[in-house]
Amino acid sequence: MAWREQALAGRGDLRPLAVEALHVTLVFLGYLPEREIARVASTAFEPLGALRAPTLAVRELRGVPPRSPRLFALDLADEGERASALQGAAAGALGAARLYRPEKRPFWPHITIARLKRGERRPAPLESPPAPQEPFRAAVVTLYRSHLSPRGARYEALERLHLGS
Repeated sequence: MAWREQALAGRGDLRPLAVEALHVTLVFLGYLPEREIARVASTAFEPLGALRAPTLAVRELRGVPPRSPRLFALDLADEGERASALQGAAAGALGAARLYRPEKRPFWPHITIARLKRGERRPAPLESPPAPQEPFRAAVVTLYRSHLSPRGARYEALERLHLGS
C-alpha cells in the first residue's frame, strides 16, 4: 500500500478508499432485505465451490470515465479468466433466483483505490510511479454489506467462501 500512498500524495481532490475496503466486486446487489442474506450467500457461493481461485495482476492505473474521472482504479489482468468465471457463476445463480438483475456491461476486474471528493469537478490526471505488477491469488469470496456515509462506504463482511487452488 506504500505505492498507493505515494500515488495519492498531495491529492486533496481525491478520497482514498480505506485499505480494508479494497476489493474486486463480482456482483453488486444493491438493497436487499436483511432476511435475504443467508439465501444470497448460499445461492451465490454454491456454484463457486468447484472453481479455482483466480490469479490477478495489475495492468495499469485507470481513471473512470477516462475524460473526467470520478474514480481511479487498478485494472487487473485475469489469468485464465477465472475471476470472470466466478463472476459469471455467481451472477447467473443470483439472477436465476431473482436476487440480482445482470448488468449489461461486461465484467471488469478492478480495484478502486480513490474517488473524487464531493464538490470536486475535474481531477488532474493521476501521475504515479508504476503500480506493483506481482500477481496475487484472490482466494476468498466475501459477501459484504456496505454502510454509506459522506466519508465513503464502510464494508461489513457477512459471509466468506474460501476457494481452492
